[in-house]
Amino acid sequence: MNSIEKDLKNYFGADWPSGDVLEHYGTKRHSGRYPWGSGETPYQRSGDFLSRVEELKKSGMKERAILDTINSELPREYQLGTTEFRVAQTRAKHDRWQLQYDRARSLKEDGLGYTEIGREMGLNESTVRSMLNSGTAERKSKAEEIAKRLKEEVDKKGMIDISEGVSNVLGVSDGQLDEAAYILEAEEGYKRYGVGVKNPTNNRQQTNITVLAKPEFDQKYAYQHQEDIQSLGDYYSDDGGRTFRKLQRPSSLDSSRVAVRYAEDGGTEKDGVIEIRRGVDDLSLGKSHYAQVRILVDDSHYLKGMAVYSDDIPDGVDVVFNTNKHKGTPMLGSKDNTVLKTIKNDPDNPFGAAIKANGQSEYVGSDGKKHLSPINKLKEEGDWDTMSRTVSSQFLSKQPNKLIENQLNLTLADYKSQYDEIMSYTNPTIKRKMLIDFADKCDGNAMTLKASAFPGQTSKVILPLTNISEKEVYAPSYKDGTRLALVRYPHAGTFEIPIVTVNNRIPSAKKNLGDIQDAIGISSKVAERLSGADFDGDSVTAIPISSKVNIKSTSELRGLKDFDPKTEYAVPPGNPNHVKLMSKSDTQKEMGIVSNLITDMTLRGAPEEDMVRAVKHSMVVIDAEKHGLDYKRSERENGIQELKQKWQIRVDEDGNEKYGGASTLLSRRKQTVRVPERRGSVRIDPETGEKIYKTSGRTYIDPKTGKETLATTEVSRISITDDVRTLSSGTTQENLYADFSNQLKSLANQARKSSLETGRLKYSPSAAKEYETEVKSINDKLEQVSLNKPKERRARLIANANIKAKIQSQGLDPKKDKKEIRKISAVEMERARDAVSANSSGTKIKFTDKEWEAITAGAISDSKLTRILNASDSSELVKRAMPRASTTLSAAKIAKLNAMRASGYTIQQIADSLGVSQTTVRNHLAS
Repeated sequence: MNSIEKDLKNYFGADWPSGDVLEHYGTKRHSGRYPWGSGETPYQRSGDFLSRVEELKKSGMKERAILDTINSELPREYQLGTTEFRVAQTRAKHDRWQLQYDRARSLKEDGLGYTEIGREMGLNESTVRSMLNSGTAERKSKAEEIAKRLKEEVDKKGMIDISEGVSNVLGVSDGQLDEAAYILEAEEGYKRYGVGVKNPTNNRQQTNITVLAKPEFDQKYAYQHQEDIQSLGDYYSDDGGRTFRKLQRPSSLDSSRVAVRYAEDGGTEKDGVIEIRRGVDDLSLGKSHYAQVRILVDDSHYLKGMAVYSDDIPDGVDVVFNTNKHKGTPMLGSKDNTVLKTIKNDPDNPFGAAIKANGQSEYVGSDGKKHLSPINKLKEEGDWDTMSRTVSSQFLSKQPNKLIENQLNLTLADYKSQYDEIMSYTNPTIKRKMLIDFADKCDGNAMTLKASAFPGQTSKVILPLTNISEKEVYAPSYKDGTRLALVRYPHAGTFEIPIVTVNNRIPSAKKNLGDIQDAIGISSKVAERLSGADFDGDSVTAIPISSKVNIKSTSELRGLKDFDPKTEYAVPPGNPNHVKLMSKSDTQKEMGIVSNLITDMTLRGAPEEDMVRAVKHSMVVIDAEKHGLDYKRSERENGIQELKQKWQIRVDEDGNEKYGGASTLLSRRKQTVRVPERRGSVRIDPETGEKIYKTSGRTYIDPKTGKETLATTEVSRISITDDVRTLSSGTTQENLYADFSNQLKSLANQARKSSLETGRLKYSPSAAKEYETEVKSINDKLEQVSLNKPKERRARLIANANIKAKIQSQGLDPKKDKKEIRKISAVEMERARDAVSANSSGTKIKFTDKEWEAITAGAISDSKLTRILNASDSSELVKRAMPRASTTLSAAKIAKLNAMRASGYTIQQIADSLGVSQTTVRNHLAS
């Protein structure tokens, strides 16, 4: 038996065959000064292997040849793969270094100086000094600590996923994780192997993961029991692997600290607001003045709403919850009819809501120790300002035709200007990337039908004020006297749009809310007008009114006055008549049906009395499951079937009239159809620029019919419709949107075709040398972005496992409980991302001016630059790639300028958008 074989056999913990001569190779890790061997040849355990590798390396061999040679000298069961070979070298070097360190430390403890230690060990004085003072020993010990943590996890769970991304979960390097797993394989007999896990949403796709398992669980067992492969998502390290912390369950607040303000005492006016006493450490909102929160109470219920500080808190409590429920309703209890909500059947997430990153915080208690605050933030001050500022077709399509036309024209002009701008880029790699991104953006908006924002349009969360008129709004981000139209979604019609005037001089508002920027203060009457909005985090779109933007607002529907669906259609206690009650899954389906009906009725000019019937039914449907309402009786009494036959008429592809169901473009835009299953990458038709999809041709046996069936994929109906006008019922509003969609699809095809005609970047070696520092910096940034990708993949693996477990534990039906499962999925994905610190938006590459010079000079190859651009912030690319401001305007920019002016934008706003001076804009308008 040769020395390498002995070394590896001993390292793997194998028994020696009888008859072999035993040599002292050291022992497995244990206490003592010389744990890795001793004597005249101190590297006996790991040195033989390294010495052989070093010998072969000196002979000029490359890694592959060295590995083949090493394997030829070993029995088959001990031969190494490439990764194992590299990890074995790392581990052996670690062992050699550890022995040196332990010996140097021992000599230091015996009183020797650095020079004497070096002389004794055959090392120079600086090497000894660096070894003992650099902190390397601490870093070297991390693999042992990580191995300890892995062992605890495997012993507890049987099998764990340690594939790409898990090192990020642990907060350690891939090398440290590999070495830790190798330690367990070599010294403890644990098993490591690959397992293919199918994508739960697409059985044709799978994710390959690496599993670390107890010795008794082989690869076949793992394949047969994939559901038992656990994740490491419960743990993370914030100090590089020295210590680990477990993600915590929300802290609970004692109910004795909570008071309820019922409807009779004014609770309705602030329904959903959680008022918090100022200066209470464990209830601090941090730097925010307001936040949408969840607070666990007595470990059984929770508060849900907007948290704000208040000076009007009764003695003896720290929190006041405002509710529209009446006195006598218990705050807590085993029944559903309580003020506070009962926690979900989910120990990890009792609220059923996604807590934002850094949404939990700690405080120092009276005992001087840190404790978890009961405050759990979903959103906080500043988060609402980042919401989309586009204009939904659900709202705009119900406005006057001229306003619709102006806004759609502005949106198209903006897109055409963007295309014109991209075509002026000189760097072909940037140009090609931006054209493809632009085409995808056009395709997306051709389906969503969203228009550009109005001048000054913002998103605001609503907060209650008691000393304010229902015709006013407190909004410090707007000037006093500004008239605002407030729109909340889902939006039924113009009768739900209050027009209010900004008044920032209200003393109580200034005192309680201060200089709020992404929130507004309104009265409860205004909230009622906004389709019954609550103050628990509901937001609105605020649009300034002007001569160019005259938002249509009509009076409230008279038939809705004093209508309360919770009393009109309440089912008696015990449901003595056995009426059909709505399930959670039915709610979304029924709301979609009645929403489509309202949209179609509005577009076709239904009279007020018909609209009242449809809106009443929608109010019943939205509260039916929550409050136990008889929605079927509402459907009969409001004549919903009659309304469908009257206002939802359409002609199918064969020319037959159909009644009921979505019948206009605006209600049909969300429809999907099934096409033959697609697979592989998408090609671009060089003649038309259209996407060309490959089909799989896969078939399967349908379990319901027993027949062979062609596999299909669900896609948007609009995406495969050549002329969107064919989806219109013929109203003016629909045709405006159909033309808008058609032009966007045409522009997308044009951009894709142009991308094929764009050349390749010519790499410049001289530029690479000149900008060597900048190229290295960009490569470093790319590496940092790449580190986030395994985190995101890991987050999806963690989320999928948790979602599956919770669907099973809660007894949910994937077909009937889609809405609840989607909610769970969203929560688990956010929790998983938070657990592994996945944040793609926060790790985008940003360039310095000098780095951008390097790119434009050709210092980076075309293929590498494509990767870099894909990892960069697209908005910065636009700014960087844009040619310098010019006093001349292209035809596309002139069209955009005119469209912006028609929509009410100021000269300053137009100039900023076009990247030109105000003088240039004025000169054009004067010409």
